[in-house]
Order: sequence, then C-alpha cells, then structure tokens
Amino acid sequence: MSQDHADLDARMAFLIEADRLKSVIRATRNADGARHENTAEHSWHLTLFALTLAPHASEGVQIDRVIRMLILHDLVEIDAGDTPIFGETQGQAADEAVAADRIFGLLPADQAAEFRALWDEFEAAETPDAIFAKSLDRFQPPNLNLSNGGGSWTDYNVTEETVRIRVGTQIARGAPALWDWLSPRIAAFFAR
Repeated sequence: MSQDHADLDARMAFLIEADRLKSVIRATRNADGARHENTAEHSWHLTLFALTLAPHASEGVQIDRVIRMLILHDLVEIDAGDTPIFGETQGQAADEAVAADRIFGLLPADQAAEFRALWDEFEAAETPDAIFAKSLDRFQPPNLNLSNGGGSWTDYNVTEETVRIRVGTQIARGAPALWDWLSPRIAAFFAR
C-alpha cells in the first residue's frame, strides 16, 4: 500500500469514527423542546455561534481557531459520553483524556498532534481563543433552555444560583457582553 493510501486510510478512519458523535445524546433539548440534541448538532451549533458572535470576542481572538476547537472539543464524547453541566462530573476529565488519545490517535501523527493540541488548549481554557470558545460552550445551552421552557434546568431541578455559578462565571470570563445580555433573561426565567 502506498504512503498516500495509508495516510488517507487513517484520515477516513477518523472521519468515520467521528460520525458516531451523532449518536451521543445530550441533556440539552433543541430550541423547540421536541427532543434532546445530539453532540454533533451541539458542535455544529457552537461553530455557528462563533461565526455569528465573533464581534463579541475579545481583541486578538482568532475566530478560525475558536471554530476549530469547537468542532473538535466534544469528539471525546464518542467514548466518554456526555456529562451534563448540572450532573455528576467525577472522573470526566480522565475519561475524556483517554478518549482523546484513542480518537485523535486514529489520524496521521502530525494531524493527530495538531488536533490534540487544540483539544488540550480548549480544555485548559487559558488562551484568549480557548477562553472565548469555552464561553460559547456555556452560552449555547442556557439559550436553548430559555427557548424551550427550562429544559435541563427543569430536568435537574437547577436553581438560578447554580446556573450563575456553573455557566455564568465561564461566560462572563470570555464574553462579558454575552453574559450581560443573558443574565437578566435567566433572572426573568427563574422569577416566574
């Protein structure tokens, strides 16, 4: 087998494996509340959030890198499953690291290292790009919950304080204008 075919075989193995993300069901419901979203839909929606909300990123944030992080960040859920923000998260980081090794390891070494580095950067949330990406990852679900009458907040019997602690601080860190817009909407929902 030629080197070109081996390289393409590896890339295609990764892409076919990534298709399994469509079967990972999340705790968050779609905006209409009719069903729970899958993780592939979530990842796509986040990339659209990044494109659309790019003007609200801090100066110097590279939206193309944010999009790359967001399309890759939840691939680990193929093995580790979705861990809802309001659910039990013990052991999640270790399970996801093992999954990242396996899934990104399907790729040729140079691309595997590139994708894994982006995933690690997102997880660490220390660079401006990763901080904004993490903010968007926390910003999307509350907006879906507001659209569908409470969604996972109702399912997990979540309080406003818990929402503010678990998602608000992360949104405010990387996208303060988005948090300023969302915060009163959350307050109004819980005041009902």
